[in-house]
Amino acid sequence: MLEQFRVEEVFEHITHFTIDHFPQFLQGAGVVIGALLGGAIIKWFIFKALSAYQHWFPHIWVEAILIKLRKPLAYFLPLLLLSTALPLIPLRPEPYEVVRRIMEILLTCAFAYFLIGWVNVVQYQVKKKYQLDKADNIKERKIVTQLQFIRRVVVILIIFFAVCLILMSFPTVRRIGTGLVTSAGIAGVILGFAAQRSLGNLLAGFQIAFTQPLRIDDVLVVENEWGRVEEITLTYVVVRIWDQRRLILPINYFIEKPFQNWTRTNAELLGTVFLYLDYTAPIEALRQELTRILKETHLWDERVGILQVTESKERTLELRILVSATDSATAFDLRCFVREKMVNFIQKNHPGCLPLTRTLSSGESPNMPFVPMEAAQ
Repeated sequence: MLEQFRVEEVFEHITHFTIDHFPQFLQGAGVVIGALLGGAIIKWFIFKALSAYQHWFPHIWVEAILIKLRKPLAYFLPLLLLSTALPLIPLRPEPYEVVRRIMEILLTCAFAYFLIGWVNVVQYQVKKKYQLDKADNIKERKIVTQLQFIRRVVVILIIFFAVCLILMSFPTVRRIGTGLVTSAGIAGVILGFAAQRSLGNLLAGFQIAFTQPLRIDDVLVVENEWGRVEEITLTYVVVRIWDQRRLILPINYFIEKPFQNWTRTNAELLGTVFLYLDYTAPIEALRQELTRILKETHLWDERVGILQVTESKERTLELRILVSATDSATAFDLRCFVREKMVNFIQKNHPGCLPLTRTLSSGESPNMPFVPMEAAQ
């Protein structure tokens, strides 16, 4: 009998609540749905107007807003209208306070997302203005490197302050926070010792971002590997090796250890080709052939193209060909091209000056003139 009475009491309470509060429920649902739809409609009109403006008067800022702010505004505007219309929802003080606190948290998150969207708008505009796909892109790489680092710092600060605002909205957390402030000195010393390496990486990141011993798309030789800087984060650097591997190094590596930067001030580079020939090699004819070879290729930038005898060894001469190119990749291709053409020229026109090993029989004099084998035959 007692259980039956409780079930009937609960059923009566639900029926009473449904009948008496149904108009209030409809009013609350109407306010919520209306606010969310209103925010979505406002966002749609804003982007429709921006799209029309971009169609007739193209501008990089409008393009960036259309691409980067569409989703942040889709969350922020409806929540902003709902937060404004919240007093219109018929709720008792206790439930209203809970709903208001939830709306504050959601609106803070949406606003933080909106601010990050604006950071992405600025990054998009700067990257569009300073393209990296040009021959002389040192200024662009400098700006993009600083931009990438600053963006990460700003995003971290936005998230940090958003989390702080959310936590400080709770009275309990606010009281705990007041107590923690009094012991912040001791905690700061402890955290400083514990996070010494992480803080060192962060400070190294600031130093690299603004002194710039390396930049995005710089060509490096590091750990005996040749590659390009693909990404610079707050704690590490990603180098894309020539064979598509990735070398990941802590960012303070580039502060503490030496490395080669082939594009520090410009991308132009000199390349060397070594040939080892017999003492009978016609040096002047080889110089003329080098000049002809360089003039027929677009890989040469016409700055340097010389051939010199840099060493005279026991059995061979060392010939060094020095050529110039606009960047390291072109210099490598030019070296391969010149080496192949010069070897081909020597094989066809002067095969006798290829490296030889001389032997004398007992009846020959060491002072006799050298005669190549094909001439003797």
